[in-house]
Amino acid sequence: METTRIVFSGSGGQGVITAAIILGEAAALHEGLNAVQTQSYGPEARGGATRADVVISQHPIRYPKVISPHVLVCLTQEAYNKYSGIGRPGGLLIIDSQLVTPAKKSDARQVALPMYQAVMEAIGNPVVFNICMLGALVGLTSLVKPESLWRAVQSKIPPAFLEINQRALELGGELASSVR
Repeated sequence: METTRIVFSGSGGQGVITAAIILGEAAALHEGLNAVQTQSYGPEARGGATRADVVISQHPIRYPKVISPHVLVCLTQEAYNKYSGIGRPGGLLIIDSQLVTPAKKSDARQVALPMYQAVMEAIGNPVVFNICMLGALVGLTSLVKPESLWRAVQSKIPPAFLEINQRALELGGELASSVR
């Protein structure tokens, strides 16, 4: 891997920023790569637009913002409408098939997965939606090893919630393997 640029987008409360932090930590602390993470969000505490950028590289990272991502994740229709055009031709665009209706032609490979629905059916708690998305992302890209991602999750999540987060991570990986 040379350098990979990722943009996570959704709404406040979906855990987009937490997911970006976890991925960056998995890459930097558990894979020995360079990683930076930046974020922006609307003024609302919940429901506002949220974006988090992650750059992962074997080389020094000279600029932390992502302009043309290799991987773009859109978890809401608003995020899709706002960001789907920035995806890199030949890149990967991951959307939730229940929450996002693709309306634009994209030069990126679009993968629609029922992440939110799967989480609600299997776990019944939407708080782990972001972790399911991370499992799917790693399953589709192999940016980091699943065990590195799990170790980063363990460092960020309270012990009482580790079991459902582990299940969500596995669920995301299963969803990814269904489309490979």
